[in-house]
Amino acid sequence: MKNVSGQSALISGGGSGMGAETAKVLAAAGAKVALLDMNEEAAQKVADEIGANAIAVQCDVSDGASTEAAVAKAREINGAARILVNCAGIAPPKKVIDREGNPVGLDFYAKVIGVNLIGIYNVMRLAAADMAKLDPVTDAGERGVVINTASIAAFDGQIGQTAYGSSKAGVVGLTLPSAREFAPLGIRVMCVCPGIIGTPMLLGLPENVQEALAKMIPFPSRLGYPSEYSSLVMHIIENELLNGEVIRLDGAIRMAPK
Repeated sequence: MKNVSGQSALISGGGSGMGAETAKVLAAAGAKVALLDMNEEAAQKVADEIGANAIAVQCDVSDGASTEAAVAKAREINGAARILVNCAGIAPPKKVIDREGNPVGLDFYAKVIGVNLIGIYNVMRLAAADMAKLDPVTDAGERGVVINTASIAAFDGQIGQTAYGSSKAGVVGLTLPSAREFAPLGIRVMCVCPGIIGTPMLLGLPENVQEALAKMIPFPSRLGYPSEYSSLVMHIIENELLNGEVIRLDGAIRMAPK
């Protein structure tokens, strides 16, 4: 999809970090962006910064009815989306067995899976159904593109990341089967696995902690920029041959056990 101008895009987790940066880049290229986020106030702040091409929509991606309502609202205002970028996610650390030898409550694991994996599947199923009804925009018959965000924890999960790592591994596992299913419809599916990105959460850590994290990255030995994520997203959107693949965006880091 070489030209996104005038096209509608859904960004889950659009109220902060990589989602917010991606929304800004897409809007600057002329796309109409809907920022789906649990924190409507944060999403509205980003939408206000972007201006006329952006709307904020409150959405709990782990809930079917909430997400259906959010996608319907975005469709009503911006039209059916040809672009979906799934950035919503949570990363609470917790071991399977605590210091007292007790197993973690199952509700903790269910919540992480609900947001990080079911949430991505939830938005994707709704967006893809809308895309399938649109006319193709390329000679090859492309109707839309889905870009899901996983994490290098899908491959290098650390101690305390059993819930997070397995949820992100599930997102990786969604990629090829959904790309194969959607291929006859002209819908591509890609997955990006970011490494240590300088999101507001990480930039709020003490300076010495940020420096220690940066030294773990072979090259460049610094935190990644959200703009590097959004740049990759834009390339994926524009490059029609990219489909059914998982891309690590991590400076060659391989995480240690802890």
